[in-house]
Amino acid sequence: MVETADIEDRGSAVDQVVDALRRLMRERNLGLGDALPSEAELASMFNSSRNTVREAIRILKAYGIVESRQKVGAVITDRRQQALMDQFSFAIDISAESFLDIQGFRRLIEVNLCDLLFSSIDDAAIETLRSINDSMKAAPELSQAAALDFKFHATLVGFAGNQTLSQVYGILQPLLQRLMEAGKRSREAVDNAYDEHSDIIEALIKRDRIAYAYHMNRHLQAGLQFIAPNAV
Repeated sequence: MVETADIEDRGSAVDQVVDALRRLMRERNLGLGDALPSEAELASMFNSSRNTVREAIRILKAYGIVESRQKVGAVITDRRQQALMDQFSFAIDISAESFLDIQGFRRLIEVNLCDLLFSSIDDAAIETLRSINDSMKAAPELSQAAALDFKFHATLVGFAGNQTLSQVYGILQPLLQRLMEAGKRSREAVDNAYDEHSDIIEALIKRDRIAYAYHMNRHLQAGLQFIAPNAV
């Protein structure tokens, strides 16, 4: 394990700390937004100096893998991946065809999460979903409502307890949120989404697989009516 492994004398000590940090991320299953241990803790774990650890973290920062945050320290990020997704989101046309493609991808994930959700969701999670849904309905701007719509679905996916799926939704946020904005060009669309979210929540409470699948499918399809054939 990385925690007990000494950094050997061969090669650059900094390079070996960089390698050790990569192993640490894998072994602890650290993802976007997770913080690394402090410099002092890393130096002790790797039997290295704090200066060497600091230089290794500087290299990871240069590659866009971590960033420094006040009172937190080094946090895992991926600015290169985010920039790529921002560019992809900007370039893709939001049309009826692309809407169906993207929602088809979401359907494969969100509709089929019911068993994981039913086994893990509790009263606190239900209240969190209700609170997000209420905030979406009350949002004064349609763009804010779209952001809260994304938050509702990302939170729902998070409650399934699969870190990889949560990270995928985080990576796809610019694209999915732009799609949601295209599907919420009227207050009617927001009100409809609120009602559809409420139906999904009720199905979760009752642990009703058929109702959950029906309401989620209906919700993911509903926004199409608000997207013009040549919408961008």
